[in-house]
Amino acid sequence: MNTLKEVKTGQTVIVKKLHGEGATKRRIMDMGITKGVEVNIRKVAPLGDPIEVNVRGYELSIRKADAEMIEVQFA
Repeated sequence: MNTLKEVKTGQTVIVKKLHGEGATKRRIMDMGITKGVEVNIRKVAPLGDPIEVNVRGYELSIRKADAEMIEVQFA
């Protein structure tokens, strides 16, 4: 299983499944990260947290712990 946390800068992936439960899963979905959407990794902070991604034409930052809950496949 590949997660968003493991993806390198500049790579584009497709969200396969969201793990997690309740409010955490809902928060990830509210950011626009849903099954089938393309996510491009733009930057990673020097210590690896947070991760800046491009989703649906906008940019957002995701914590490493949240990125670990997003299962992806390479585009």
